[in-house]
Amino acid sequence: MEQYYYDFGTWIRKQFPFRVQKISIDAGFTCPNRDGRIGVGGCIFCDNKSFNPSYCCHTKSITEQLEDGKRFFAKKYPDMKYLAYFQAYTNTYSAVDKLKLLYEEALKVKDVVGIVIGTRPDCVSNELIDYLEELNKQTFLIVEYGIESCNDDTLKYINRGHNFACTRMAIEKTAEKNIYVGGHVIMGLPGEDASESLRQAPIISSLPLTMLKIHQMQIIKGTRLAKIFKEKPFHLYTVEEYVDLITKYIRLLRNDLVLERFVTQSPSELLIAPKWGLKNYEFTNLLNNKLKALNLANQKSDRKE
Repeated sequence: MEQYYYDFGTWIRKQFPFRVQKISIDAGFTCPNRDGRIGVGGCIFCDNKSFNPSYCCHTKSITEQLEDGKRFFAKKYPDMKYLAYFQAYTNTYSAVDKLKLLYEEALKVKDVVGIVIGTRPDCVSNELIDYLEELNKQTFLIVEYGIESCNDDTLKYINRGHNFACTRMAIEKTAEKNIYVGGHVIMGLPGEDASESLRQAPIISSLPLTMLKIHQMQIIKGTRLAKIFKEKPFHLYTVEEYVDLITKYIRLLRNDLVLERFVTQSPSELLIAPKWGLKNYEFTNLLNNKLKALNLANQKSDRKE
């Protein structure tokens, strides 16, 4: 199949001579906008139950969660190797000595060949980045930052607890250490229409990111955003609108930026809206078909000229 962007599958296969799979871990962290340090309640859209797999449980040790995850995936791919994915909440929000113990416990588990750390840009100290620089020399490492938006008004509204300047600084400091850096953005946040997302695309592309995750705004039961949406509904993208937006968005990104995903699927029992009824691969097929059609149209136009 012709490639219209640099996808994560292609990139990760270049990093290892074998198949790898992420195993999500809930290490029992919280966030500074939850525990009162800078705020309470967390981001208005957030409920970690919407993306934690069943084997991911903070009452189990890191090793136990990884072994459960290995059993889950080994049925399909017996020769798989694994990346320990510290996913739930803010996975650098603790003392560096404690973080070292958690990360290094994960790396001692058989067939774990690297780690991915999901965190916030306001929760990485210089001491931690120096440690991650050393860890990166010993194993495969990705540090993944929740960016969500480049718009400070949006970040304030969603109770993010930091501004975009903080995001840029954390990403730049991490990338300077030759660490792979991932970012995460949400399309359709309250107050952000398609034109605002497209305005932000070149800003995202200017960051020294290795990879980017994108997903649609979803309304999850029990969140503050669910209450806001019930009282004053705002526009959520249809599948067609979102395909159109992502098609335009990725054309504004640099070609070497690895795109890991475009949508997310929350459990149906937690999801209020939008209910597209599409698997991730089904959406990707729609997107690729749209990009193929546009590419063919452009080729015809060029020939006419």
